[in-house]
Amino acid sequence: MELPANRIENADVAELADALDSGSSGQIHKAVEVRFLSSALVFANLLVSCKRVRVVFQQHLYVLSISFAVLDPHSMPKDFLAETLPEYDVVVIGSGLAGMTSANILGRAGHRVLLLEQHYKLGGLATWFKRPGSHTFDISLHGFPYGMLKSCRRYWNEEIASNIVQLKNIRFDNPMFSLTTTFNREDFTRLLTERFKLDPASVAGFFDTARGMNFYDDQSMTTRELFEKFFPGREDVVRLLMEPITYANGSTLEDPAITYGIVFSNFMAKGVYIYEGGTDDLVSKMQKELTNNGVDYRIRCDVSKILVGPSGVQGVVVNDRQIKCRAVVSNSNLRSTIFQMVGEEHFDPQFIKDAAAVRLNNSSTQVYMALKPGCTVEESTGDLLFCSTADLFRTNLLLDRNITSRTFSFYYPRTRPTGKERFAIVSSTNANWSDWANLNEQEYEASKKDLVETTLDALEKYVPNCRDMIEHAEAATPRTFHHYTKHQLGASFGTKFEGLSVSRGLPQQIKGLYHAGSVGIIMSGWLGAINYGVIVSNEVDQMLSQTAPTIAL
Repeated sequence: MELPANRIENADVAELADALDSGSSGQIHKAVEVRFLSSALVFANLLVSCKRVRVVFQQHLYVLSISFAVLDPHSMPKDFLAETLPEYDVVVIGSGLAGMTSANILGRAGHRVLLLEQHYKLGGLATWFKRPGSHTFDISLHGFPYGMLKSCRRYWNEEIASNIVQLKNIRFDNPMFSLTTTFNREDFTRLLTERFKLDPASVAGFFDTARGMNFYDDQSMTTRELFEKFFPGREDVVRLLMEPITYANGSTLEDPAITYGIVFSNFMAKGVYIYEGGTDDLVSKMQKELTNNGVDYRIRCDVSKILVGPSGVQGVVVNDRQIKCRAVVSNSNLRSTIFQMVGEEHFDPQFIKDAAAVRLNNSSTQVYMALKPGCTVEESTGDLLFCSTADLFRTNLLLDRNITSRTFSFYYPRTRPTGKERFAIVSSTNANWSDWANLNEQEYEASKKDLVETTLDALEKYVPNCRDMIEHAEAATPRTFHHYTKHQLGASFGTKFEGLSVSRGLPQQIKGLYHAGSVGIIMSGWLGAINYGVIVSNEVDQMLSQTAPTIAL
C-alpha cells in the first residue's frame, strides 16, 4: 500500500480534486473558474505538484481542455455575493448544524435570512471529502443520540429524519474488559448488575440522577464526584460510563457533573444513531430545505466584521462588502465572534473578562482508511469500537500524542446504500493543539505518517491483514481542522462549560447579537448543535417580531 506523501490542506485544490473525482465537467469547470481564471500556468503547476490530482488527471484531460478553452483568462473572479439583497432581517455566520438549523427555522418563520459560509461547502464539521476509487469519508464521529431524529423531524423534515437509524453493535476493548452493547439504559443496567456486580439500587440511582440533571442545577459537583458517590473505587465502571462521552465531547472527570449527565442520559434514552446515506446526503437535503424556506445561503463568504451601533447590531462586512441586518447569529467560534468580529470595546469590561477566561475544548486527530474494492469487514467487528491499551482510564491519556486509545468507526456499504459498495474505517482520537501547532513541515508530515502507521498497527488486531486490504489512508490533525473551519486552536468540541453562559449573554450585551454553536460541552456534538440552533432561533424570532426595522449604516 502506498500512503500519500502530502495531505492537501488548500481549499481550492481540494475542491478541484473533488470535482475531478466526480467526473463532472460542470463541476470541474466551476472549480477551475473559482480561482484559476487568471493563469492556466498556475493551474498546470498545481497539477504537477498535487499528487492527488495527477492520479485522475489523464482520464479527465479532455474535460480540462474544454474548460480552459471556454474560460476567458481576463475574466474577473466570481462574485459569491452576486444578487444579494442590501438588507436582511438576520445574517447567520457559519453553516455548521447550529447555523443551518437557525437559518432554516428563521426562514420558515418568514424572515429574510442570509447564511454566509467561508468554506466551499456547507456543513461545518458535519462534512465529508472524496478520494479516488469512489471513496467518501465522513469527518465527524460516527453516532449521536435518538433526540437527533426528533429534532430533525420537527425542525427540518421527515425525509431527513427517516434516514436516521440505530447502531446496535458498540464495542469496548481494553485491559479492564471487552464487551459489546446496544448502548442504552436497559443494556447498561444489565451489564453493570450482572457483569460488574453492582447493586441494582445504585445503578438505578445513578441513571435517575443523570437523567434529572439540567443547566440550572448545582454546578459544583464534578463528574468524578458523581461517580464516586454511586460507584466508589470502581475505575472499571468509570471507564465504561465515561470513555465514550469523553470521545463524544471532550469532557473530563473534573468538569461539572451536569455536562456529563445531560449528554450521557441523551444516549441512554434509546442508544446510538447515525444518518444512513452519509453526511453529503444529509447536507444536500438540508440545502434543499433551506431553499424551500427562502434562505439565501452563500459559500466562500468570509465575514470579517459584525457592525454595531448605539441601538445594537447594524450589519456585517463580508468579502469587503457591507450588508445590513437587524440580527446576527454567529455559528463561528465564540472567542472569534467576540474579540475579532465585534471587538471588545463594544462589551462591558466584566463580560470581556469572563469571555477571555473561556477555555477552548480540545481538538482531534483522525485517520481515514478506504478498503480496496472486493475487500470487506465482518459486521461483527462493530459499528463503533472504543479500544485502548492503557491499563487505566485517564482523560489526559486520551489527549496524549503517544496514542493509547482510539475510536474506530466502521462504515459498511449500508452507510451509503445508493453508492458503490465500499468499506471505510475512520479512527478518531482526542488531541492537543500544542502537540501539532509548532511542527515544521518536515516534522508535520513525518508525524502524520506516524499517526497513520500506528493506527494501522492498532487496527490489525480487529481487522487482520488490514494493510493489504487498504488502498488509501491519510490523516487529519488539529491543524487540518483549524485550516478548514478557522476554529481557534483547531477546537473540534467548542468550549468548556463556562463558554455557555458567555454565549447566552451576548444579546444582553448587544441587542441583536446571538451565538449558536458548540459551547459548554452540553451543546456540542450534532444533537447539541442543532438544539442550540433551535433555542437561539426562537429568541431571534421573538426579537425580530418585536422590533421595527430601523437600520441605518
